[in-house]
Amino acid sequence: MSGISRVGVVGAGLMGSGIAEVCARAGLDVVVAEVSSGALESGRKRVEASLARGVRNGKLAEDERDAALARLRFTTDLGEFADRQLTVEAVAENEQVKTDVFTTLDKVVEDPDAVFASNTSSIPIMKLGMATSRPHQVIGVHFFNPVPVLKLVELVPSLLTADETRDRAKAFVEGALGKQVILSQDRAGFVVNALLIPYLLSAIRMMESGFASAEDIDNGMVLGCAHPMGPLRLTDLIGLDTTKAIADSLYAEFKEQLYSAPPLLLRMVDAGLLGKKSGRGFYQY
Repeated sequence: MSGISRVGVVGAGLMGSGIAEVCARAGLDVVVAEVSSGALESGRKRVEASLARGVRNGKLAEDERDAALARLRFTTDLGEFADRQLTVEAVAENEQVKTDVFTTLDKVVEDPDAVFASNTSSIPIMKLGMATSRPHQVIGVHFFNPVPVLKLVELVPSLLTADETRDRAKAFVEGALGKQVILSQDRAGFVVNALLIPYLLSAIRMMESGFASAEDIDNGMVLGCAHPMGPLRLTDLIGLDTTKAIADSLYAEFKEQLYSAPPLLLRMVDAGLLGKKSGRGFYQY
């Protein structure tokens, strides 16, 4: 086992709240931080709603839900992370925002052996590690949405990540959380998004050119390739802004055309048509 029992999660959005929930359900002491009381309250409600759904669906007993909620503490002060043994950064997919978080965590976390994890889906771990005085303790721990349901976690050590950090993170994810780990080198997009994003962008280009409708593209992949969801509906679920951010990171790293965001995606993001979370993307919600 990893020996980790005190976890801090920075960010209470879709991913952060999911990570906090699975940690609390695993019996860990969890502190969740957000930048404002409003964002914090939204995150709290998101966790409560997810746990309530688990009870309704028979996946969770009421006393287990209550115990998980009792293990969660919410704050707007990163100073409360002083005693954390593992921190997971799950803020917006923006390099400057993330490096600022790591610089702050490096100052406030007192445990000399603490693991600093990022849930980034595309930003190089090395850049985040170098924002701290202990890059050997920084590692990518990339969960997938919805976190309580999907079993996969990508583990991404940088060139400077210590073997001990990698081993502790792996033991934590597999032993404490019961997830399945795959290892990736520190390249933008890691394993899953380096394969997935070109596929999603290709579907957007196909629709943009008038080649086929959104429904026909999605039905083609669901009914013809047995995918659980078509690429455009999946883009709506991920969020068009997130899809664009990952594509931009991939393009910046590899300079390959298949990673270049199509004009339609750029315009939709500019218009606030971000998918399911905004009520409209390639489909209405």
